[in-house]
Amino acid sequence: MKRKFITFGRIIHTGAVNFLRNVSLGVAAIAVMVVTLTIILFSVIANATFAHTIQQITDKIDISVYLNDSDTAAQSKQLVSSLKQLPNVKSIQYLSKQDALQRYLAQNNGNDTLLSAVTQSPSNPIPATILIKPNDLNKINDIKDYLSKPDIKALQSNDPSYSGDRKKAIDNITGATNTLQRIGAVAVIVFTVICALIIFNTIQMAIFNRRDEITIMRLLGARTSYIRGPFVVESIIYGILSAVLSILIINSAFIASSNALQASSLGLLDISYASQWFGNNFLKLLTMQLTAGILIGTVSSVIATRRYLKFKVR
Repeated sequence: MKRKFITFGRIIHTGAVNFLRNVSLGVAAIAVMVVTLTIILFSVIANATFAHTIQQITDKIDISVYLNDSDTAAQSKQLVSSLKQLPNVKSIQYLSKQDALQRYLAQNNGNDTLLSAVTQSPSNPIPATILIKPNDLNKINDIKDYLSKPDIKALQSNDPSYSGDRKKAIDNITGATNTLQRIGAVAVIVFTVICALIIFNTIQMAIFNRRDEITIMRLLGARTSYIRGPFVVESIIYGILSAVLSILIINSAFIASSNALQASSLGLLDISYASQWFGNNFLKLLTMQLTAGILIGTVSSVIATRRYLKFKVR
């Protein structure tokens, strides 16, 4: 056991020494890996921020279903019960004609034109209303389709409020968010492949520069793992340094945006929330970056040594 620890220590030491010797070769690999890990980290933060933004929008949006004055209490109750069974319905609130009127007055407080149209009417013109809050804006058409059924439509005095410009605005927001998420995923894949190829070539050049040393080690009976180990350690160092640098870059960007630019948002990206989320999940994100960097470096170096040293696993 002690011998194994000694051997393991020598592998780490040799890998660290090789990294310092080949630092000029590793600059390109580290630079591309930093870009890759920064894109990965930014994508994770952006997705969390977009999800928060969409949830905020979703919480503020409801579908108003206007009922006929002739609908009975049993019919209204049955409709509410059936709507609750829809998978995309988060919550439902039933407003009687009087409650709907009070809500209308509160929403239009200060607008004398709209208020006079209601208060001067001999009877309450506001219909009983069902307010539906959806879980997912992307699946809101499921609710709309249900409300469009002939038997359900017959209970309604007007079309649901989710229509026209309001629907278009919501669809534009969700569409833009989904597009940005897809672009981020494609960028992560592309840069990960490029990063792996550069590390692969860096290890290949290191192997070529040390080919005589490796031949002597093989002739002296060195095991495959002992020869491959330093190259893997070297690549892991690339990954660790790149992960730390990517974290520092994102952290610096948040500091610059909040202090120098005094920015709170960038389009759909809520910088204030993103910065707060980054700080709250710093250790998790750092662990994720280190894991990704080490994984990319290890896989690339193992493939490179297998491919170019023609090792036999034993």
